[in-house]
Amino acid sequence: MGDPTSRRNQTRNRLRAQLRKKRESLADQFDFKIYIAFVFKEKKKKSALFEVAEVVPVMTNNYEENILRGVRDSNYSLESSIELLQKDVVQLHAPRYQSMRRDVIGCTQEMDFILWPRNDIEKIVCLLFSRWKGADDEPFRPVQAKFEFHHGDYEKQCLHALGRKDKAGMVMNNPSQSVFLFMDRQHLQTPKTKATVFKLCSLCLYLPQDQLTCWGVGDIEDHLRPYMPD
Repeated sequence: MGDPTSRRNQTRNRLRAQLRKKRESLADQFDFKIYIAFVFKEKKKKSALFEVAEVVPVMTNNYEENILRGVRDSNYSLESSIELLQKDVVQLHAPRYQSMRRDVIGCTQEMDFILWPRNDIEKIVCLLFSRWKGADDEPFRPVQAKFEFHHGDYEKQCLHALGRKDKAGMVMNNPSQSVFLFMDRQHLQTPKTKATVFKLCSLCLYLPQDQLTCWGVGDIEDHLRPYMPD
């Protein structure tokens, strides 16, 4: 048994953790839409565009363990992670999506997209739209924030991960720490070789709460037009 002071501190820490989990985020007052475009290096090739089936806003501290694991694996520095955790940041989690191709539209599926090894993707672009919750007669407006993850940035992290022995899922982030990719490592066996592939299984956008109402001009169709498949 610990001393009374230690027990009191542990109880206080548990209560703080419970309060932190129950704290309502400003993001709960909004409805969100996220579109994900995998932009190819070949300019004549149309982007692969997906709509996120459901956007789940969560508090930063819910992913504290994953963020600090990224520090341990040298994906990013402890200083930048502490700064990230201390900000009033909204996480917008996207576990499921559906293709915007006309022949498969409406088919919702778990996120499952091979990102590496492949050299045909230039970058991942995420487009975020929002409106006040309950304002169903109002259009979604574009949030003025940039969410991009270039091939070279996640490829370096994939190569680093190849040397690790743990089989757990990995979290990779872009340099600005606005996009986090939750990756699954799989081994594909062929008669001659054994290959390792990294699949995107979910995605999370980080947005400072004070940018939630920084809306731009135009509607969803305007902003998706450069990425829309034929």
